[in-house]
Amino acid sequence: MEVIESLVSTISGFVWGVPMLTLLVGTGLYLTLRLKFMQFWALPHALKMIFNKEDDAKGEISHFAALMTALAATVGIGNIVGVATAITLGGPGAVFWMWLTGLVGMATKYSEAVLAVKYRQEGALGFKGGPMYYLAYGAKLPWLGGAFAFFTACAAFGIGNMTQSNAVAEVLSSQLSVPTWITGLILLTLTAMVILGGIRSIGKFTSYLVPFMIIIYVSCALIILIMNVDKIGEAFGLIFYHAFNPIAAGGGFAGATIAAAIRFGIARGVFSNESGLGSAPIAAAAAKTNDPVKQALVSMTQTFIDTLIVCTMTALIILISPFWQEGVSSGQLTMLSFGHHLGGAGTVVVSLATILFAYSTILGWSYYGEKAFEFLLGSKFIRVYRVLFIAGVMVGAMMKLDFVWNFSDMMNGMMAIPNLIALLLLSNVVSSETKRYFASR
Repeated sequence: MEVIESLVSTISGFVWGVPMLTLLVGTGLYLTLRLKFMQFWALPHALKMIFNKEDDAKGEISHFAALMTALAATVGIGNIVGVATAITLGGPGAVFWMWLTGLVGMATKYSEAVLAVKYRQEGALGFKGGPMYYLAYGAKLPWLGGAFAFFTACAAFGIGNMTQSNAVAEVLSSQLSVPTWITGLILLTLTAMVILGGIRSIGKFTSYLVPFMIIIYVSCALIILIMNVDKIGEAFGLIFYHAFNPIAAGGGFAGATIAAAIRFGIARGVFSNESGLGSAPIAAAAAKTNDPVKQALVSMTQTFIDTLIVCTMTALIILISPFWQEGVSSGQLTMLSFGHHLGGAGTVVVSLATILFAYSTILGWSYYGEKAFEFLLGSKFIRVYRVLFIAGVMVGAMMKLDFVWNFSDMMNGMMAIPNLIALLLLSNVVSSETKRYFASR
């Protein structure tokens, strides 16, 4: 078993190494250039499209519900612990590179959704789509679509299931002394109540849960920033200066090079918004729309909300607090920073956010894994998948997951490879669909 764990850890480190991060950002930059920086000039229109309804269009859920399902999967532990990890390992400058990843990632996310809707298929249980379908029907590489589906199905049980329930169990155990098996049983029940109803049930529930959890978290963050408005300029100064200049060690902080800022900023940014991994377009394919570009514009706002709003709030609060320079672990950094300004209420907010973010991730990823499972084995096995997924929630809450984390990271990274190949091969399709849409306007 130790040999397997060592092998998985080695492969995971390679998959998420410099070549992969360069490919992810490079693809986003390439698509940004091909689309003429549309994430900047089309963003106001995209934000309006979130609440646009196409009642006469084909699909399962509204633009808003599709966005909330995708946000449910991405707004998670990465926004709390991931940002803290980037700062502790890469310094304040890592936040700048997270922003850059988010900006080019908006073009990637947009392109994924265009292709997901354009090449989606209608099956016995409604519409289905995502990288496996635009690889099979767009790029004519069905074997690569199968590989993507396999990696996604595996990642769903890890990063989208057991690791999340484990995070909730740890918070409730440490803060309220709740036994892990009770947390697992509660999460199992709540997950079953939502996902057994399929994408319509998931979309309806996340349409209420996701706005609530983001508003609570961002509102508390805004209160802290308003209370410390005089320190915000200094925090931004640290971010921009150390994006291009190393930061020396001091206090408990080990210091960081420019290379570390770039590496960890990009890695945590991708981990948070998932642009390029190919997960979000699976939800986008279920949207009620007659035009691929409309849902793609909505999907683009997901990365904007996740990285440029939620992650930025977390980063600023960490940087206006003293703990990031004192050698505090990334797992505790965000909670201590909120608590520094709001006392016990800040600790409660971060604990609640961790629980809600993790649970929403379980719901979003349950659908991603289900569609991957359906692509591989057909719709008749979906109920089997749902039962296994629900059981995984209980298992994850009660066990140590070091191996699962490494395995999940590996599968998550492996998803990106076929998806990025498809984006590059089908970039002409994305470009032509975009030109058609905006020419008609």
